[in-house]
Amino acid sequence: MSANESLPFFEPRQQVPLPPKDAEVLTTCCDYCIVACGQKVYRWPAEGPHGGPKKSENALNRDYPLAGMEGNWLGPNQFTQAMHNGKLHNIAVVPDGDATVVNPGGNHSIRGGCIAQKVYNEQKPTRDRLKRPMLRIAGELTPVSWDLALDVAAEVSRHVIKHHGEDAWAMKYYSYQFFENTYALTRLAFKSINTASVAQHDHPAIVDATPGWTDIGYDSFSASYEDYRLADCIVISGADPFETKTVLWSEWISRGMAENQTRVIMINPRKTVGVAAAEQRGGLHLDVNPGSDTAVHMAIERVILENGWEDREFIDRWVNNFWETDSGFGQGTRNTPWQWRTTWGHFQVKDFEDWKQWILAQEESKPEVAARIAGIDPRKIHQAAEMMARPKPNGERVKTTIAIEKGNYWSNNYLNTVSIGTLGVILGCGGRPGRAITRLGGHQRGGRSGGKYPTWKSPYKMPGRRHHRVDLDRWVADGHVRFAYVVGTTWIQSMCGSQNLKKNFQAQTRDNPHQVQREDKQHIIDTLKRRVDSGGMVIANQDIYLIDPIGSQFADIILPAATWGESDFTRCNGERRIRLYSRFYDPPGEAKPDWQIVSMFARKMGFEGYDWNEPNDVFEESCRFGRGARTDYNVLRTVAHRKGMKAHDLLRSYGTTGLQCPLLLDGDTIIETPRLHDYERTDLPDTGPEGVSVQRKNLMAFKTQTGKLNLLKSPWKLWADFYEFMRPRGDELWVTNGRVNEIWQSGFDDTERRPYIQQRWPDNFLEIHEDDARKRGIETGDRVVIESKRVPVQTDFNLGVKSDDMWFSGLMKRNHIKIVTGSFEAVAIVTPVVKQGVVFTNFLDKNNPANSITPRVPDPLTMNYRFKLSSGTVRKIGESPYKSTFAQMSFTRRNIV
Repeated sequence: MSANESLPFFEPRQQVPLPPKDAEVLTTCCDYCIVACGQKVYRWPAEGPHGGPKKSENALNRDYPLAGMEGNWLGPNQFTQAMHNGKLHNIAVVPDGDATVVNPGGNHSIRGGCIAQKVYNEQKPTRDRLKRPMLRIAGELTPVSWDLALDVAAEVSRHVIKHHGEDAWAMKYYSYQFFENTYALTRLAFKSINTASVAQHDHPAIVDATPGWTDIGYDSFSASYEDYRLADCIVISGADPFETKTVLWSEWISRGMAENQTRVIMINPRKTVGVAAAEQRGGLHLDVNPGSDTAVHMAIERVILENGWEDREFIDRWVNNFWETDSGFGQGTRNTPWQWRTTWGHFQVKDFEDWKQWILAQEESKPEVAARIAGIDPRKIHQAAEMMARPKPNGERVKTTIAIEKGNYWSNNYLNTVSIGTLGVILGCGGRPGRAITRLGGHQRGGRSGGKYPTWKSPYKMPGRRHHRVDLDRWVADGHVRFAYVVGTTWIQSMCGSQNLKKNFQAQTRDNPHQVQREDKQHIIDTLKRRVDSGGMVIANQDIYLIDPIGSQFADIILPAATWGESDFTRCNGERRIRLYSRFYDPPGEAKPDWQIVSMFARKMGFEGYDWNEPNDVFEESCRFGRGARTDYNVLRTVAHRKGMKAHDLLRSYGTTGLQCPLLLDGDTIIETPRLHDYERTDLPDTGPEGVSVQRKNLMAFKTQTGKLNLLKSPWKLWADFYEFMRPRGDELWVTNGRVNEIWQSGFDDTERRPYIQQRWPDNFLEIHEDDARKRGIETGDRVVIESKRVPVQTDFNLGVKSDDMWFSGLMKRNHIKIVTGSFEAVAIVTPVVKQGVVFTNFLDKNNPANSITPRVPDPLTMNYRFKLSSGTVRKIGESPYKSTFAQMSFTRRNIV
């Protein structure tokens, strides 16, 4: 091997200037994972003067060079240059070394530590940001004015709504972004247009990610990060927070293990860094087969019940009896979102004793049966139950916190969330320090709806007199969408059965005979109207980069958006902490924030109420729409106006600390909410439940009509037919997917535009166990193809009468499932960290998406996709260049501690 074959193609900058004492300092947060670490932005003119190495000479107030890992270290990836008010400035984005919450002392992940490289800079890989609106003319995307692009979008939209109905106008958008943007988008879709054809970036419909918890009465984001440090035991299902929420792991969970001897139980098929660290400190790894979680949960519950380790005091106080569940306050389950589920009698129980008898009668709750389904040692089930629930020698109960994420609820959505939720109930989880039950989270929480979803308009009727919300992927595939407004999402690759879905888009856009040929406004409008009238579809794609294929191949209209750092925005993190993300540089070209594009678009369509001049206008309007929600920030507007301020400016004054929602008001004092369901809380204002702030039950109780929890059944038989179909056959293996630490989402910032990450991950990867690789003649560095010839895709079924109509076997029987083929390629990494019989890949490599083979058959109870559950063959097709050279792509195991 020559020297050049191991020479990195990325050489980092060796020196960066320090900000001077008089540099402007603004606050923001990391834009990536749910934790949202606090950051400070230092801005000063590019020509200087610059700061000096003594703390008296720089704005960071540190003497340089720093010793070891001391906070406020400024590295090359934390420095860039950008335009501010039309002039070039130096920009340093540094984790807040003075922070006392979220990321104390300036802790950060590799993603947040490099976020300055997200900033648009014409001399860097971000130079390909979208800068002007474009229209597709003669097959090519051509720059045009904002007026022309939006005139076309508005005129075609009005035509579609008038001639094909509101539900022919669809919107696919990010659910996570900033409150200002999501409020504006949903105000347009729900309030102004009143369409039911709306779906968020990671679902086929507007759905509840953890519906089992909702039916039980748990809020999905109830915990404070402090709870992880206070717990005796943490159960983490479907994720490794080290890989996906690094600072939550390193600052809160790891400190709990070190200071409080917290033991961590990890439930997933891979042995990652987090798993290895947990085992090293007395924790446990339940390396379950994909989709087998419900059986394992029930078996753990059985062991707890048989030993009498359940929290009877909590159960007696906080679990509904039959009257409270069925008829409480004249409402009960017949008047709740789960009405149609309970009418069949599959889930509802009379009380704790009835539920206990049901659990003990289930074959799948026997540890040896559950262990066989999950492919684990049955002794681990007993060990897990003891760690979670066996009282301490002094008689005290173990303080257990449960945290789940996508590996749990994106395989067997309803039954997994019900079964781990009922496990939480009998452990006494919810409301007390160190005894939380919560989602870990993926994206940050910036969703605010500007209108009510019109469920009644959906044609998807299910048994029990209920409508499902529109499955937008199926709605498109069946030819019902005429105009699609796609905002900030990698639609197609991010959805199940993506190769087949791409064919649907191709047929309805580029393959339609009505294509624009010249830059003439009336010709463009008339041509696109003829397309929609002939059964085709027009797509407007709004994003920061040109996304392939939704933008580069299929979109007729491209709208350039401004993003993080280019407008003032607000958002919450995973403990409901709201903060202001400051604007600190100019957007590229003519790019505008999404809320402003919506304002222009809506007014051209003739809608009123969109006369916003700045992001604070949108934020203040959105305040009242979140009253009573977990992210209720309405009091910010009230207090700000009393002080003669804007709500944005009041929030700005709280810096990177922010405020924990929901926010309450006592006089002029804002009261925060560290955790929900806190029935030991004593600081609620005595001003009554209504007013500026709303005191909902979930502040000091649970989210049901009585304020108590519902125990529910989780019958394996309702899942068994689909699970049996998806099981590997012959030479197939389970194929599952997830995130890795270095890459955020589709890699739009990382693997595409950061040389260091490009060097680390230049291609998709596939972790495969040594024994599975040996049988197939596969070595590390080989290029492999992963293929399934039996990818199920649900088609036109939209009317259910009997409950059997919706189960997978019923859909198959009635020809509502078609079987298609899908495949993707990757570079093999032969490793013992992944379980034998299971392979693991990146969850969203845009060029080789794992979703090519995931089933496009949503959970019939909840409309959630089963992204984590697929099977296929793995075959070597050659050698990658990384097998014999070491300039790119490391094959190091991911369970190093």
